[in-house]
Amino acid sequence: MPEIEIGMGRTARSAYELDDISIVPSRRTRSSSDVSMAWQIDAYRFEMPLITQPTDAIVSPGLAAEVSALGGLGVLDGEGLWARHADPQKVIDELLERAAVADDPDEVIAAIQQAYAEPVSIDLLTEAIHSLRDGGGTVSVRLSPQNAAALAGPVIAAGVELLVIQGTIISAEHVRADGRALNLKSFISELEVPVVVGGCSDYKTATHLMRTGAAGVIVGTGHGTTTTTDEVLGIAVPMATAIADAAAARRSYLDETGGRYVHVIAAGGIESSADIAKAIACGADAVMLGEPLTWAAEAPAAGWYWPTTAAHPVLPRGFAAPVGPADVPLAQLLRGPALGADGRTNLFGALRRAMAKAGYSDLKEFQKVGLTVRA
Repeated sequence: MPEIEIGMGRTARSAYELDDISIVPSRRTRSSSDVSMAWQIDAYRFEMPLITQPTDAIVSPGLAAEVSALGGLGVLDGEGLWARHADPQKVIDELLERAAVADDPDEVIAAIQQAYAEPVSIDLLTEAIHSLRDGGGTVSVRLSPQNAAALAGPVIAAGVELLVIQGTIISAEHVRADGRALNLKSFISELEVPVVVGGCSDYKTATHLMRTGAAGVIVGTGHGTTTTTDEVLGIAVPMATAIADAAAARRSYLDETGGRYVHVIAAGGIESSADIAKAIACGADAVMLGEPLTWAAEAPAAGWYWPTTAAHPVLPRGFAAPVGPADVPLAQLLRGPALGADGRTNLFGALRRAMAKAGYSDLKEFQKVGLTVRA
């Protein structure tokens, strides 16, 4: 991709958001009933390319289990309220009551920070994992790079089958405050479960993460209307380009290893069913959804949303806000029928229809669909 000179001796790449591209149908179409949205990561097969953003605003053990029943993967935040409070729903309800009357958004951020200041309890985390396991489906929990070394053993012992190690931006070697490094390659090799890691934003970092032995790589920072990573850190990830870069890294790594396939998961900038289809078309195997799931009636925060970064004790990079109506049954939100023509409901029914209209029968084939860039 050509670089643009932004000043003497300094250049930058052109990059594209999902809004900048469009899918181009081929010469054939097919019936949507002939389309498969299934994908498989390690030994686990899913009928829908959906992973939930691991934030307490939308994911409880119950909702995660229901997502699994519908064919996706629900990921619980292993450092969230379910691991810190005996009655996390009560804590969420109190946060929402406070947010409803707060004059200053910073008051809400302070309340979120206070709620997450309680230490993680292994007993509470184990109880939440058991609840998720009893609900059926694949048991998955997210840990931060900072705490993965300490918490991975207990969560796997509690029954986690697929581990997610996720930060805003993650590298193959995370250096901690004490100067010691969490080397993901050696760390992952010692675990008994497949691991998904991220986020990343470019070809080089995606390649490094794939070489750690990860089963999947998350692309993007999970940005949306309630995240402020760009405003606070100056880091923004144009998702169409980032996904395409990671997909290119996947192809190179596939050749490098003689056939080891690492899944690319798009996280951020996905607001509608069209964005889901375009993310897959750019090369993603699945999408990680956050704010779009605030439409679900089962979401714990009743339509409010905050990213995990909003609770950072020193530098919050997000805030809480009402995003969705929380009045659509989760099954209808994901599988339809749609409530309107805005792409906010029947999210994966729309993906199936887009694949059919473009003439492709499965996700890997759909990654080859033609694309255009809007001038």
